[in-house]
Amino acid sequence: MIDLAEVQPRTGNLTQPVFRAARPAAQTEALASEIRALKKQLNAVILAHNYQVPEIQDVADFVGDSLGLSQQAASTAADVIVFCGVHFMAETAKILNPGKLVLLPDLDAGCSLEASCPAPKLAELQATNPNFYTIAYINCSAAVKALSDVIVTSGNALKIVNAAPPDKDLLFVPD
Repeated sequence: MIDLAEVQPRTGNLTQPVFRAARPAAQTEALASEIRALKKQLNAVILAHNYQVPEIQDVADFVGDSLGLSQQAASTAADVIVFCGVHFMAETAKILNPGKLVLLPDLDAGCSLEASCPAPKLAELQATNPNFYTIAYINCSAAVKALSDVIVTSGNALKIVNAAPPDKDLLFVPD
């Protein structure tokens, strides 16, 4: 068996998502019960991405991919949205719900694809060709979305690309 105490000094925080300490079932249920009570008290909804651990998914109101969770965020009557996902997902929920409190429990939760396309670099690239028609995949930051002509998901990307203005140069980000 691998001992986290031996591995972590060499790997830092990289091991934490893989080697999380198991909680006793009674403690897990007590936390889940407290979370459910707080959800009710605060009129909150918890949205959890498919990649979340089972303990998070178990207390979530909805579990799904980024598009499905964005749709749930758009239609919720809750005053508070707790988004157990990454930054761009919480940003999207806030864009869809400007009057609601949107919380991201793990501020270090990031997406490598999102990080690969910083808005200042995109703006620099766009300045080199004013004929770009920028298509952004949904898992980009709000700043990148603001620089884009259209936002797509895996489900509608082909349709959107085929409908793009034929006289424009297509720029698909963040890929």
